[in-house]
Amino acid sequence: MSRLRALYNRGQQGSAAGALALEPTARGALDFANHSPRPVALCVMLTGGMGEPVIRKEKRSLCFVSPAARQFRRLRAVAVLALAPFALHSQTLLTGDGPGGHVILFNSDLAILEAGDPRSDLACSVTPDRPALGFDLRFHAGYDVSVPLQEFAGSDDVLTILFRVTSQDHQAEPVYFTQRVRVPPIDSDAKGFATLQGAFDLGPGNYHVDWLMRDRSERVCSSSWDSGAVLTNREKTLQPSLAIGAVERSVTEQFQEEPPVRRSPSPSMNVRILINFAPQNSLASTLQPVETSALVSILRGISREPRFGKFSLVAFNMQDQRVIFRQDDADRIDFPALGDALQSIRLGTVDYHKLAEKHSDTEFLASLIRQEAGAGHPDALIFAGPKIMLDSDIPSDSLKKLGDIDFPVFYMNYNRNPQAVPWQDSIGKAVKFFRGYEYTITEPRDLWLAVNEIVTHIVKSRNERSASAISSR
Repeated sequence: MSRLRALYNRGQQGSAAGALALEPTARGALDFANHSPRPVALCVMLTGGMGEPVIRKEKRSLCFVSPAARQFRRLRAVAVLALAPFALHSQTLLTGDGPGGHVILFNSDLAILEAGDPRSDLACSVTPDRPALGFDLRFHAGYDVSVPLQEFAGSDDVLTILFRVTSQDHQAEPVYFTQRVRVPPIDSDAKGFATLQGAFDLGPGNYHVDWLMRDRSERVCSSSWDSGAVLTNREKTLQPSLAIGAVERSVTEQFQEEPPVRRSPSPSMNVRILINFAPQNSLASTLQPVETSALVSILRGISREPRFGKFSLVAFNMQDQRVIFRQDDADRIDFPALGDALQSIRLGTVDYHKLAEKHSDTEFLASLIRQEAGAGHPDALIFAGPKIMLDSDIPSDSLKKLGDIDFPVFYMNYNRNPQAVPWQDSIGKAVKFFRGYEYTITEPRDLWLAVNEIVTHIVKSRNERSASAISSR
């Protein structure tokens, strides 16, 4: 019996989709004892190594998650806690240890999943999320589970979550996930709800999810639902990265190494990339993982282009006014090294000397552009990042010092809400000065179209230079 139970409780064997992992040795214990005893909800977002948990108080018993947080939840887990911290182990993808590679389940759990009938011995509410295509071209699906705190009044408890996802195209091969949640002792008069969120990734297709959660007393909450991962009309030209009917854990490491790309045999292109790792809101004190993920996805979109053979990358942060990471003339972008370098970002602090200098941010950006645009002879210079609204734009005289640039310049502007900031920013104006091209990246389709248009312009520019060189002989 203990061996079978261990199949469900392997919470430490790798993180997974919707992993709600709070490791005391890495994060430290969260102590809410000094907070007001009034019913409030505490939202804790695990930032996956990009900072400490962010805690927000709400004057309601239920914590409402913003659309941005919901988008991030599909890439990482968000735990919403009320009044006390829960210890959550990583969600685990179960592998088949039984005959024929089948997953071994307790008969009682299998019976509940097979029945597909909702149960509420343990009161809870399960709300599925509609699968949505991310910048990584994977469909991200998930669910919210809300449980009244009164269900845990008294001694501590352990919740075991088990669910399976069955593709309509592979009905004989369901994919199982499990997770444990340790619940601390809850006061008998506690009010509000504890809300957990989980996630998993899908390829295109239709799926059925059977889900259950039980406590130590074998009380069960169960639910089931159908889920469709379908490209919208605007996304029809995109090729999802997962196969039809595929079910996988969500990728929890944003900076994992990029798989090798089979490059085009024709003469490769050399691109220089300047990317600003900064939040959408220039006044924000943290770079949210959903923002980091989008910027990394832009880089991956560029690196996966078969006709790009050499990459020079400069990652910078405008708030810090410094270059964070540099890689020159490489065959591939070093994402793990970039991720390590981004740990040094410290937003919300101001260098006294820079504060004393008038328009130091404008001078930093101007100097960076002059240095990188004048270094070597790339086939293209590509800017990427959120809009930069400076008090003073870069003077034209400063850019004229570069002389004529005979390679195209591009700006991939990541903007989740273009209507909020519709005007051109400082980088956009500099790119316009060089007669470059600007693309607003809001959804996956925008990224795909931008990369294809960039390649087209680079090819045209190279052909024109070649023709000009031949005619001048």
